[in-house]
Amino acid sequence: MSDFYLIATPIGNLSDISKRAIKVLQSVDLVLAEDTRHTKILAKAYDVNVPLMSLHSHNEKSRIPQILDFLDKGKNIALVSDAGTPAISDPGDRLVSSVIAAGHKLSPIPGPSAILAAVVVSGFPCVPFTFLGFIPRKGKPRSITLKKLMDSTETVVFFESPKRLLTLLTDLIKSGQKSRKLVVAREMTKIHEEFFRGTVLESLEYFTENRARGEITLVLSPKESEEQEAGKHLVAAEILSRAFLTQGYPPSEVAREVSEVLRVSRNKAYEIVHSVMEKKEEDS
Repeated sequence: MSDFYLIATPIGNLSDISKRAIKVLQSVDLVLAEDTRHTKILAKAYDVNVPLMSLHSHNEKSRIPQILDFLDKGKNIALVSDAGTPAISDPGDRLVSSVIAAGHKLSPIPGPSAILAAVVVSGFPCVPFTFLGFIPRKGKPRSITLKKLMDSTETVVFFESPKRLLTLLTDLIKSGQKSRKLVVAREMTKIHEEFFRGTVLESLEYFTENRARGEITLVLSPKESEEQEAGKHLVAAEILSRAFLTQGYPPSEVAREVSEVLRVSRNKAYEIVHSVMEKKEEDS
């Protein structure tokens, strides 16, 4: 029976490939590559001397019958992408489904992944997280994806072209996400590796001054729950109330200031002020 391998390749640093991946690449009869010119660099570095065939978004469908025929004849085939794990935001998922349907054996050769590399260094919760691939460029698909970003209470990982990064950040700000924490991972494992950490607004300011280049993976912090937001609002109100009371402001005036500054109802502000006053009396 033929074997079909999905092999993860380095996302930048060629040393990140596994010994098993090299061994399999050297032993198969054919390597399917998103860009054969790119894969030739890897093949040359590790003495992989097997035929390469292109498999990209424009020819995947037409290649499937030919590839299945090779497998039927006993040929072993490997699929690689330009970087990372194949079929993740890259061509290959239709082919994989066809190989499974035809009854051939599939074997994953795990390894580098820009998605996992970015999420583990983000400092945000790693489990659970949502991966959205590349953000659609326009229309309803883009609006739907941006809504998912806005509403997600999980860490969100996604890709974007450096040419469209500023547009994406601007759209996120327009959607009310300027204070959301974001990590922009650029050129991971390469010489110019960079991790920018800040809010969406700070990211826009930084990359407006420092043009983004290379491969980019973004990690957006989870949206805080209503309970978390309310808790932070309460803490801010208590701190503000305590500060005004310490300066000798009467409770009614403190409540008015807290209400205006934090945009809470006057009644809620009165409750917070009186709660702070009670705590002060208990502590004294």
